[in-house]
Amino acid sequence: MSSSQQFVPSSPISPSVGRLKKSKFTYKHLSQLALSSTACPLRVIAHIDLDAFYAQCEGVRLGIAEDQPLAVQQWQGLIAINYPARKYGLTRHITITEAKKLCPHLIMQHVATWREGDAMWAYHEDAFAHIATHKVSLDPYRLQSRRILACIKDILPAPPIQRVEKASVDEVFLDLSAQIHSILLERYPELSGPAPYDDPTECLPRPPTTALDWNTDALVDLDVDETEDDDPDWDDIVMLLGSEIVRSVRAAIRERLEYTCSAGIARNKMIAKLGSAHKKPNQQTIVRNRAVQHFMGGFKFTKIRNLGGKLGEEVMAKTGTEQVKELLEVSLGQMKTKLGDDTGSWVYQIIRGEDTSEVNSRTQIKSMLSAKSFRPTINSYDQAVKWLRIFVADIFARLVEEGVLENKRRPRTVNLHHRQGGQMRSRQAPIPSGRPIDENVLFDISKNLLGQVIVDGRAWPCANLQLSVGGFEDGPTGNRGIGGFLVRSDEAKSMKHALREIDDSVSDHGDSRPEKRPKSEHGAIRRFFSRQGTSHGESDEETSSTYSPAGGIDGSSSPTAHFSDAQRPRGHDEEMERWTGEGSRIDSDNPAGKINGSSPNAQTA
Repeated sequence: MSSSQQFVPSSPISPSVGRLKKSKFTYKHLSQLALSSTACPLRVIAHIDLDAFYAQCEGVRLGIAEDQPLAVQQWQGLIAINYPARKYGLTRHITITEAKKLCPHLIMQHVATWREGDAMWAYHEDAFAHIATHKVSLDPYRLQSRRILACIKDILPAPPIQRVEKASVDEVFLDLSAQIHSILLERYPELSGPAPYDDPTECLPRPPTTALDWNTDALVDLDVDETEDDDPDWDDIVMLLGSEIVRSVRAAIRERLEYTCSAGIARNKMIAKLGSAHKKPNQQTIVRNRAVQHFMGGFKFTKIRNLGGKLGEEVMAKTGTEQVKELLEVSLGQMKTKLGDDTGSWVYQIIRGEDTSEVNSRTQIKSMLSAKSFRPTINSYDQAVKWLRIFVADIFARLVEEGVLENKRRPRTVNLHHRQGGQMRSRQAPIPSGRPIDENVLFDISKNLLGQVIVDGRAWPCANLQLSVGGFEDGPTGNRGIGGFLVRSDEAKSMKHALREIDDSVSDHGDSRPEKRPKSEHGAIRRFFSRQGTSHGESDEETSSTYSPAGGIDGSSSPTAHFSDAQRPRGHDEEMERWTGEGSRIDSDNPAGKINGSSPNAQTA
């Protein structure tokens, strides 16, 4: 049986009719972008780095022209040099005298210091000459860092779209993926529909744009097998959107706070951080996915985070090179043979630009430290106590900013480190949990710990003293204090009177309450404990130390907790285990003011 209608093909078969080009990215990748997934190939991470931060802080504070050479001084060394001064060949490794010879009109501003006996840090003109009686304070830079972080968060959309990680006092990571996903759907409505056939592995349509305007950003050259003539795909589009967002953030910091910063934009944290240092100052670098191999090949692998130090030395010794370009020629099997399976696999991936670390917006401080190296040494209890008072004031000021007064977070321990000759001794004590933390509490604990060191002997001369707090924990939320369960005397009387009236009313109408069940001679609770005692052989002492629903311990109905000797919290005059420390510190022994190879969560002074 034949049809009267002519056959019409369901799809074009003429060679003159081309198929629509598809992207190499899928609807699944688009969904991952909305979730800021570390596995998403469209992911966009930015790293913002303040330019010569300490020097900028002093320049802004003093109102110094930006083209004026300026350096930040700590004792007889330089810890920060602005970019105009660097043009004269100044580095942090030269002396004050050499700096003045190279740049006679150089302005040198000494860092703020705590002076012995003072209750607050300040800027002292003669601080450089009083290393024995002054202690460095980095509080001015921490305060400006918080202002900058607040500005960045104000510019970006609110959480959960916003993901911001403070990496150090002058560095911030941004995960822009979720924000870019929203912008994509707004600018390219064709992406907002469901995937064809409801199949998330279907490829996205190609971007309608054939040329991208990077607006004077520093673009890293493409890999050898890529050309600028190729049409952009969605990974290029998201990088362009990321550069727009970062440009607006940098402009806001500049306009509101007068600071310049550089930025790197890439698919992960590691490449973004390398990118922010690629073009400085006051520029931003985009490392597109098609440019990663070319970009990475130009580095020494020791510049990559976690590949410095001993691991970097081991890799260099076993491979005979420190250049990423040469290391890329080593196969995965050879890398595992030389470095072991885990380390070899990690190095193989990292030098190819693979990094799945998250931008952690919940980074919190783990410890706070204040320290002083004494030159000359100190030789008495009174001298040490004066410095402890300064350490406590320094730490408590930061605790207030951390929310200790509002009970948002509080430390659990105080740690004292004392160095005499080549011997470092440590003492630790708990902070009482039943009372608010203030300077006097910390000062008393600190003096107690110092007393323990002195009792042990060989306390003088002291070359270094350190005080820290650690073991931070979040305060309770939504909980009431004991006062919330108590009522005032007048309220109690009125409640008692109201209850008596209710009882009288019930008596007038007859007692309608159900009759109580008679107590069983062998109740369920007694039978339960009887079985426990016979089957498990527990002693009376063990079974009596159970928790009572009434709020007591050991069967007591009192809300007051009772402790055995083993349970009782130890007082702050009792020595505890040696403190091992968390994070790094910045003091007169570390004048560069950088945190290397340490947790970014540590706040130090």
